[in-house]
Amino acid sequence: MRLILLAILALTACAPVHAWQVPAGAAHYQRELTRVVQQEWGLPAPVAIHAAQIQQESAWRPDAESPVGAEGLSQFMPSTSDWIAEIYPDLGAAAPYSPSWAMRAQARYNKFHWQRINATGQCSHWALTLSAYNGGLGWVYRDQKLARAAGDDSGVWFGSVAEYTNRADWAKRENREYVRRILLRYTPRYVRAGWHGGAPCF
Repeated sequence: MRLILLAILALTACAPVHAWQVPAGAAHYQRELTRVVQQEWGLPAPVAIHAAQIQQESAWRPDAESPVGAEGLSQFMPSTSDWIAEIYPDLGAAAPYSPSWAMRAQARYNKFHWQRINATGQCSHWALTLSAYNGGLGWVYRDQKLARAAGDDSGVWFGSVAEYTNRADWAKRENREYVRRILLRYTPRYVRAGWHGGAPCF
């Protein structure tokens, strides 16, 4: 009896406290995000990656505001929202607190970066795209240049470009953790929950 009790206690201790579940906000927007990403990216669309990005950006809170002024579901700075609305008038006037506008602008902004980045494989392409979304395309180009100068592959993120930058230490940590959380933590969770389109990083 004592051995059985010890076995039960051991199994309980090793079991997860709770399985991760897709937030209610995410489930609420799943159909719309899927449609938006498919319209922008075609089939198969990277829906799980976009969902993971929103998870990291705002945890699916349409009214989210960051200490530095980023707004809404996809956490656009006001100047970025205005710029996106200007170069893509079909999106309509900037409305970062509108979930529909934020998801459409996010998908478009990711595509903007994707088309301007050279990378080796889908995982690195997405990592560089997300790094650009978070910190700016110019920084990605500078980081790639540093990797090339050091003799590393400028098209590979993990173990190469991610190691090089002239950013401040805090900015580097924030940017690299942003990419890791989206691609290695949250995207696999959304894929396991049935959302389609994950990067082959796992």
